[in-house]
Amino acid sequence: MSLAAFHRMSTPISFIALMLTAALHGPDVPVTVSQVVTGPSSHVRLTNTSPQAVTAWSLATTSVSGDRTHREVYTSDGYLSEVTHGLAGASAKLERLMPGESRELPLDPLPEGATVEVIAVVLDDGTAIGAEPAIASIFASRVKERDALRAVVDAFNDVLPTTHGAAALDALKERLTVLAQRDQSIPCRAALDAVQAYARKTNPDEIDQSLRTYADFVKREYEVAAKHAQRR
Repeated sequence: MSLAAFHRMSTPISFIALMLTAALHGPDVPVTVSQVVTGPSSHVRLTNTSPQAVTAWSLATTSVSGDRTHREVYTSDGYLSEVTHGLAGASAKLERLMPGESRELPLDPLPEGATVEVIAVVLDDGTAIGAEPAIASIFASRVKERDALRAVVDAFNDVLPTTHGAAALDALKERLTVLAQRDQSIPCRAALDAVQAYARKTNPDEIDQSLRTYADFVKREYEVAAKHAQRR
């Protein structure tokens, strides 16, 4: 259940980059682009040239058709792989880009002649380099994710110390259902899915162990989210 949450939380976001009108200034972005392949199976290779892990990045693709220029941005944020790295089913493409690491990333089909550039990166220490609108979007998403994780942690902290077995499941389902209705973010929905899955268990000790394990995992995610929501 936690793996599914990670995958959904780390799925790259794409949008038309109408807001990115200013030229990129300041320090060079420490992620290089190479091996750009266009066509039906478009992809690109990124290399981290920084001594730090890159936790998030935004790529911009640009293509020209006649007198029209199409620009699109893909943002991927893998800071939570600090917690999920090595778990079965976790996609390497959605993890942090470690120092010196190169990784091939798929893109939507691009026409011949399209270009790809890295317009923003966030490093492990919270330093951000590149286009300000892309950076602001990354940190806004992190703050929202941090707050959602905190709400889930609070629900488990309120229930587990005094309630056990099936009663704990019922109490958590009630709390998390309200959370998920109010906040459609992935942490709330993933926690509700997990609790509903544990309802298939019948042994109270197994239920308690599963809930404690999930609570510990989400607490660690929250701690990492709280750290990485702070920009330097």
